[in-house]
Parts: sequence; C-alpha cells; structure tokens
Amino acid sequence: MNTYIPVGKARFVNYLNKVQAILDKAEFSENPALVVYQEDMRTPLFMLEGLSRLYKKINNHKKLKKLNVLFKYVEDLLGVIDFYDGFHKEFVNEKKIPGLITNYLNEKKDEELEDLNDYLKEEKWIGKHKKRISKILKDLDEVKWLDEKNDTIAILDVYHDVIKKVIKKYKRKNLEFCDIENDVHEFRRELRWLSIYPQALHGLMQLKSNAEQPEFLKKYLTPEIINSPFNVMPDGSALPYHIILNDGYFYALSWMIAQLGKLKDNGLKITILQESIAAVYKTHENVEQLIYSICDQNQQTLPQILEQSQKIATTFFSEEIMQNIIA
Repeated sequence: MNTYIPVGKARFVNYLNKVQAILDKAEFSENPALVVYQEDMRTPLFMLEGLSRLYKKINNHKKLKKLNVLFKYVEDLLGVIDFYDGFHKEFVNEKKIPGLITNYLNEKKDEELEDLNDYLKEEKWIGKHKKRISKILKDLDEVKWLDEKNDTIAILDVYHDVIKKVIKKYKRKNLEFCDIENDVHEFRRELRWLSIYPQALHGLMQLKSNAEQPEFLKKYLTPEIINSPFNVMPDGSALPYHIILNDGYFYALSWMIAQLGKLKDNGLKITILQESIAAVYKTHENVEQLIYSICDQNQQTLPQILEQSQKIATTFFSEEIMQNIIA
C-alpha cells in the first residue's frame, strides 16, 4: 500500500488535523462555535489560507482556489467574533466606557457566535453528517503535486513575486494613507502573509544571520521582535531543501507588522466606539467628541494614526527592506 503523501498536500493535512481535533472537541458542546473560537481554530485556518494562497498560484487548480475562499470565509467569521470579544474585554474594565456599550459588544459577539454555529452545522463541519474535512481531503487528492525540489523552487518564485507586487503596488499608490481599514489594515494584511507563509510551510523557510547588519536595521531589532514566536521558524532539519531568509530584514518586516497592528487597533477602537454609540444611543451627533472624552488621554486621533502609519511605511520602503528579505 502506497502511504507516500506529496509534501504540498502533507502541509495541508497537518493543519486540517489540527482543525479536526478542535471540531471533535466542540462537537458535543452546547455552543460549538464558542469552543472553536476559544480553542483558536483561527490559527490553523490562517495557515490553511496561506497554503491555499501559495499553491493556487503554483498549481492553478480550481479546487485550490475554492479552498482558499472556504478557509478565508471561516477565518473571517472567527475574526468578527474576535473583533467584538476583544474590544469587549478591553472596555469592560475601563470606567469611562458606559455599560451600554460593553453590553452591546457582548451581544454582538453572541450574535456572531450563533451565526457561526449555524454555519458549522449547515456546511457539515460538525453534526451527524459531518464530512467537510473529508471532502477537503478528496479535493486535495485531485491536485497534481510537485516533488520536493520543484515544490521548493515554485514556492520561492511565488514568495519573490508577492514581494515584488507589494513593492510595486505601494510605489504606485505613493503611500497615501487615508483610511484605517482600506489603507493601514490592508497594507498590514499584505505584509503579514509574508510572515505567515514561513510558519505554514513547516520548516521550509529558515532564517540566516548576517554578521554585518546595516546600521538602519538596528531600530527594528527589539527584544520583543527577536523573541517573538512568529520569528521562530518551525524545525526543518528533516527537509532536503530550504529557502533562506535574511533574519535582520525579516525582523524588520515583523516589526512593521507589529507596529501597524498597534496603530490599526488604535484606529479600530475609534471606529468600534462610533458603531456602538450609533447603535446604542441612536445618534451620530457629537460622536467624535464623546469618543475622545471616554478614551484614555493618550488616545490618538484618526489623522494622527494615519500620519504615523504613513511615516513608518515610507521609511520602511525607502530602506528597501522587502528587497532584501530573501537571502
């Protein structure tokens, strides 16, 4: 009996097994969606989404394109739950934030959990006739996978192409950040995939230290970044081939993702308060003034967040960080 699994498919199977383990745990819960959320099924879904983003470009197979849409959809559902739950947890201990607002956020989280419960059952992720994972595995069987050497070459080409496209896109846009979601958050998403791919590929990508780091890189090499679990590459010692990344430049990418994340969250704090106030108090008048009155005194305004995001992004591109990530 042939038990060989192509390396590309094996990467998917690894994370599908993690998803299945969480679904099995959630199966008999009164609130499966809550278990799925608390057990962080979002992380293996991110990895599966990352793999499908890569391999749909390599194999150009319709099944991989459909799987990419599927993984993203479920991850987005969990992302909305995390959005409301995260701000509820942040606001519930802030004395200036009215209870009506924190209650609204908690209710929205519960609504989203209920929607996820319905989806998981209807789409057969859980339940008596569950077959979603087995169906995904059958879809993967239809893909013509490359051998390890050509798989590595193809992934390197795609990774390099993704970097070039991000550079080209933001040179063309001239880095004018005008909106938190469509500019700051979107830019961070595109950079973040370059950090997720090495984790999803399970050791194929490794960091290499360069003894002579340019002086400008030092500002990015903070203890928080160097020791981040996102910058510890999975063990790849058993693999015959590797893609090598320059650690200093990869750390700079990680710093940028982290800083944009903090700025994005700061901006989303304002937008979630706008939504909450409009929903609870049925008003759009003097909302901005009210928001800053109930926020911490260090809360930045949206224009300040956009300006700072654009400033660090401009420096990041001027130092050609992305051009030097691949060793």
